[in-house]
Amino acid sequence: MSSATAPDPAVLVLEDGTRYTGRAYGARGRTLGEAVFATGMTGYQETLTDPSYAGQIVAMTAPHIGNTGMNREDPESRRIWVAGYVVRDPSRVVSNFRADGGLGEELERDGVVGISGIDTRALTRRLRDAGSMRAGIFSGPFAELEPESQLALVRESPAMTGLSLSAEVSVTAPEVTPARGERLGPLAVLDLGVKQSTIDNLADRGFEVHVLPQSSSLDELLAIEPVAVFYSNGPGDPAASEAQIAVLRGVLDTRLPFFGICFGNQLLGRALGFGTYKLPFGHRGINQPVLDKATGRVEITAHNHGFAVDAPLDGPTESPNGYGSVEVSHIGLNDRVVEGLRALDLPAFSVQYHPEAAAGPHDANYLFDRFRDMVAADLDRKAGA
Repeated sequence: MSSATAPDPAVLVLEDGTRYTGRAYGARGRTLGEAVFATGMTGYQETLTDPSYAGQIVAMTAPHIGNTGMNREDPESRRIWVAGYVVRDPSRVVSNFRADGGLGEELERDGVVGISGIDTRALTRRLRDAGSMRAGIFSGPFAELEPESQLALVRESPAMTGLSLSAEVSVTAPEVTPARGERLGPLAVLDLGVKQSTIDNLADRGFEVHVLPQSSSLDELLAIEPVAVFYSNGPGDPAASEAQIAVLRGVLDTRLPFFGICFGNQLLGRALGFGTYKLPFGHRGINQPVLDKATGRVEITAHNHGFAVDAPLDGPTESPNGYGSVEVSHIGLNDRVVEGLRALDLPAFSVQYHPEAAAGPHDANYLFDRFRDMVAADLDRKAGA
């Protein structure tokens, strides 16, 4: 690998043959993944370390990236997960008192191949018109490959549809974070790509947070005697997660309280018997408007998903898998996508967005309180039974 600041050539190739020539940024080499765009103007460190972005080449729509550098306090996980990174103008200097280093150097350290100096507005418009698609970034010696060879590599790479990625990002052994404040009890968190700020929010609500591998069975979840179960965000196609869906159906059968976010929302939808489908270009960023149907309140929320639940938007409907009545609780105002589910006959709900909202906004943080209150009420009911 060469220096992250050297003006080596690089090219971004989309599977439809579109090419964008720029400069190498981060590690030099070759990377393949699904090209997507993220609309946040801040929070690039949280985006890069969000495991939900595994397998994706992320293009930032904000033109100037990297001016606040990278620090050791804000990562959402143990490493950078994006398959590749695309920015227009990387900052040449770091200007923040919390910074421990520069973004380019951090990308190089984690082996993330990136590209800078391209027209990210044109790329975003292309992805909006044609949809997210497979792509590759080629720099260093790979930039010298014939265009036909580069395109062939892109087209031979796996598509996101049908791809299971949770095993790549999950812990391999249980990890426990103690409860802070008044303790409610153990919480079983199935790690499909959980973020550190989610763990912190749950611990702050009194849960002893047991982060469990994505391969955990129902018996392994129940072995910690949890007061509730939580399914995290994560990458991949929900239709390729049959094992986790089967475990979730077992959780619903026990009537343990359940809360899911992002990927967890999609898996709850499938456990209840609804389908999921791939969005044209997904929702990625920290400025997505969502309607809470119960209150009529509009929340600005943080998103990162390329799949959505296919469920009726109007009125309660019966779960196709026999779990009683279910309603869509939240709707995306840009495209009327399902953004939340609530079971009316079970203590279970989920949202498609990220209520921990690192690096903001925090309109939906109350959902952690709603979950805590639901679990506390369930514990009171059992104590009085």
